Amino acid sequence: MKVFEKNNNIFRILSEAISEGIIVVNDDQIIVATNEAANEIFGFEEDELISEKLQILIPQEYHKNHHNHFENFVDHSGKRKMGIGRDLFGIRKNGKKFPVEVGLNPFVIYDNNYVMALVSDITLRKEQEKQIYELNTELERKIEKRTEELHCTITELEEEIKLRKEAEAITKESLKKERDLNELKTKFLSLVSHEFKTPLSGILTSAALIGKYTQFEQQSKRDKHLDTIKNKVKYLDNILNDFLSIERLETGKVTYKFNSFPLSKVVNEVVYNANMLLKDGQRISYPDDIDDYIIDFDEKILELTLSNLIHNAVKYSGENSVVDLQVSFEDDMFTFKIIDQGIGIPEKEQEFIFKRYFRAENALLDQGTGIGLNIVKSHLENLGGSITFTSTEGQGSTFTVQIPVANNSK
Repeated sequence: MKVFEKNNNIFRILSEAISEGIIVVNDDQIIVATNEAANEIFGFEEDELISEKLQILIPQEYHKNHHNHFENFVDHSGKRKMGIGRDLFGIRKNGKKFPVEVGLNPFVIYDNNYVMALVSDITLRKEQEKQIYELNTELERKIEKRTEELHCTITELEEEIKLRKEAEAITKESLKKERDLNELKTKFLSLVSHEFKTPLSGILTSAALIGKYTQFEQQSKRDKHLDTIKNKVKYLDNILNDFLSIERLETGKVTYKFNSFPLSKVVNEVVYNANMLLKDGQRISYPDDIDDYIIDFDEKILELTLSNLIHNAVKYSGENSVVDLQVSFEDDMFTFKIIDQGIGIPEKEQEFIFKRYFRAENALLDQGTGIGLNIVKSHLENLGGSITFTSTEGQGSTFTVQIPVANNSK
């Protein structure tokens, strides 16, 4: 150990020139030399650590494992840092534990093995690392909070955008409805002007001509013009009834009256009235085997439905054509089919056929208001029924009506 004694100028010069603490131990982990820096780090006086066990500088809780670490180091000696991957601690003379960084350097002098430990007090660094960690943690917390606040803000903005879009959609829909309403008003005024003007002109003409036939033998001519007036008045009355039906449907004032009645009663009346409108060579094919059917439904609505469909079939079919009325009963539903050989409905316009005031391009020259099918559809749906159709332009149409039947027998 004389090589490490105080009066050894070589060790003293070398050790005191180094800022790190130097501790030299032998194979038995006995401290054989220290420098001034090491003494200051651990709080000992000069030479106070000489001949002490190395464990005096190691916290009690690490004593057990330290012996094995030291032997392992000696068996695999080489310059390296101690405690890579874990925190190391030393203990001062006053018992205070503090973090250290240790570099180990084995060497041999006069066939004796020694280990030199270069010790640095890293308390300040650890405090700074702790501060940096806390600052980073706080920064992450603030970032997380700001991110959450930003997310909430984005969510609120998205909700506001959604509400604005909904409001915009409602506004657009309102504007569209307003435009549609104005369009309907325009169509209505045009319709009323046209549909009322034509029959009124006929009534005035017939009324004027009647006055010219004053002779008794001209009674047949007077009767002809009286029939014209009656038909025109009836036509106007039907239009007014349609308009009243629309008003009642829109305001919810419509009421339905159910009663039991023979199906043939309504069918016979509808077909009889339609026969008065037939063109040359036209005929209506009457359904078979309906005399015994008793139906529980609103009689006026059924009559309105069949009259509208059969009159349309007659109006839009040519001379020498057949309008076929079919009736069947199945699964508590009556099914009516009105099949014609008329002008049909253009495919591009079929989706609008039940729209109020709509009239297909190929039907504009015929009299009509474009509200009959709309009224029929509304009544049937209110009563749990339905109306559908198939049509081919130039070949004809088939309208199918289904109504539920509460009471029937055959």
